[in-house]
Amino acid sequence: MKGETLKTSDFDFDLPAELIAQDPLADRSASRLLVLDKNTGETKHESFKNIIDYLNPGDCLVLNNTRVLPARLHGVREGTGASIEVLLLKRKEKDVWETLVKPGKKAKPGTVLCFGEGLLKGEVLEILEEGNRLIRFQYEGIFEEVLDRLGEMPLPPYITHKLEDKNRYQTVYAKYDGSAAAPTAGLHFTRELLDEIERKGVRLAYVTLHVGLGTFRPVKAEVITEHHMHCESYQISAQAANLINETKKSGRRVICVGTTSCRTLESAADERGLVEECCGDTEIFIYPGYRFKVLDALITNFHLPESTLVMLVSALAGRENVLRAYQEAVKERYRFFSFGDAMLVI
Repeated sequence: MKGETLKTSDFDFDLPAELIAQDPLADRSASRLLVLDKNTGETKHESFKNIIDYLNPGDCLVLNNTRVLPARLHGVREGTGASIEVLLLKRKEKDVWETLVKPGKKAKPGTVLCFGEGLLKGEVLEILEEGNRLIRFQYEGIFEEVLDRLGEMPLPPYITHKLEDKNRYQTVYAKYDGSAAAPTAGLHFTRELLDEIERKGVRLAYVTLHVGLGTFRPVKAEVITEHHMHCESYQISAQAANLINETKKSGRRVICVGTTSCRTLESAADERGLVEECCGDTEIFIYPGYRFKVLDALITNFHLPESTLVMLVSALAGRENVLRAYQEAVKERYRFFSFGDAMLVI
């Protein structure tokens, strides 16, 4: 099927609600792993710990080292005391953020919001096109420390349980603040497993893409090519670029951990599949028919029906293969979505 004729409904599947993982496992790497051969559609069932058996010396594992901000704030409107919730989406300048405010109707320009009994205050500056608000924050000290004290992790809407440990919605290699959601494929790795992978001769390249909440936005267009992707910022260091390019030139595999790492590389690569040190914004939309320039294999979680993420995986392994693998995962009672099990597409 060509992209022009693909419909959003072509990427639908039935998922029992009880298979949506509500809590992270005690041991990150104890999750299950479904291995999908992108050429034949054959599947194998593994433990995530055994992923090392599918990695070869000289391969390059590309990981997204963004950190999730505890970006959900609960506060009140100054003057009325009415409850309000603010979700930080993107920093525009030092203390000015694009945010999502609920309820939004009363958050007009000039409205002052108060959090943590005044530890943090925010003034609504402007209402943007999609209804998001620009807010300038006032505080004493360091913003990230204030946020860490007052904010909650912005868990996806399908997770209803309270997260006891904020760090479980971070990868063990998270470094640079900026995401509104975790790059969840990386949640399965422990530091010990990464060390073991490196000892095998697999190289680790770290890139940064700050994940926006648009990653959960449903595709409302009937024909997928009419969907407009949200914009996210990324950065590739000289060290990461060199590792990736050396791997490509030596004929070894570049294996992306998560769709965010994949979109970073595919956005930055030239037609030869090589990347340079760079930073930028991407709105890349990868769906069947796309020709991958860098990526050879992908480690990813199980994604929402009709999502752009299922479409990306289908671009790599074929829609029929992916939907058949998802059907098998449902039958085998795999855990789905952010805190769920993983898939390796090779």
